Amino acid sequence: MTLSIIILTRDEERHIRDCLASVRDFADELLVFDSGSLDRTVEIAREMGARVEARPFDDFAKQRNAAIAAAHGDWIFFIDADERATKALGQEIRFVVENCPSSVAGFWIARRNVIFGKEIKYTGWSPDYQPRILRKGRGRFDPTREVHELIVWDGETRNLREPLIHFNYDTLAQFRRRNINYTRYEARIWFEAGKRARWRGLIGQPLREFWRRYIILSGWKDGAHGLLLSVLMAYYALVRWKMLRRMQGQPLGGRISL
Repeated sequence: MTLSIIILTRDEERHIRDCLASVRDFADELLVFDSGSLDRTVEIAREMGARVEARPFDDFAKQRNAAIAAAHGDWIFFIDADERATKALGQEIRFVVENCPSSVAGFWIARRNVIFGKEIKYTGWSPDYQPRILRKGRGRFDPTREVHELIVWDGETRNLREPLIHFNYDTLAQFRRRNINYTRYEARIWFEAGKRARWRGLIGQPLREFWRRYIILSGWKDGAHGLLLSVLMAYYALVRWKMLRRMQGQPLGGRISL
């Protein structure tokens, strides 16, 4: 069985070399699927022995499905540029793709998330299982999920033991940029599903999110990082409420500060 390892990229020169170095020893094919990088991402990828294909970006699900079609392997392993595979994970992946029964369509991998320089073990970031390994022809990414993609499987799935290392957010500015996009997407999905922002949610939704992160999901065990992340996610619950309120045609008067 051959294994294609795919990385979606755009301006990832900071991460791409280390990412490829972490996977090339157990890959039969390295495929970098780029969406218009203006930095040295493509150059570095080719230096590291990867095949580079280009496609304009529309959304993550379509990009991943196009990458699957372009890959040559019997199995596909998706890894993001800001993730690293350990030697133990590489050995486990090779073993399962070569030895698993034909009923298995794919595998989920847990991630160890490093945020602001610290591994976050609680606060909703662990365990963080992601669908990353699929048998070609037995799974495709759901086109209705533009972010936080999910696979539609044709067969059973299993979990791997070994985790990916994910360097998730380095700075607060990076956290804010990504989460405002996630929040906007969530608000639109809620609106299209018929959910409406009621006035009690102005306070209730942020409080519930903080309580969920910090107490129910044991964010307090992550120390100051857990407290900060719980506050930040409560704030984005408030932002989502405001966005949903505006979609309802009831502006609050004034621009949301992001």
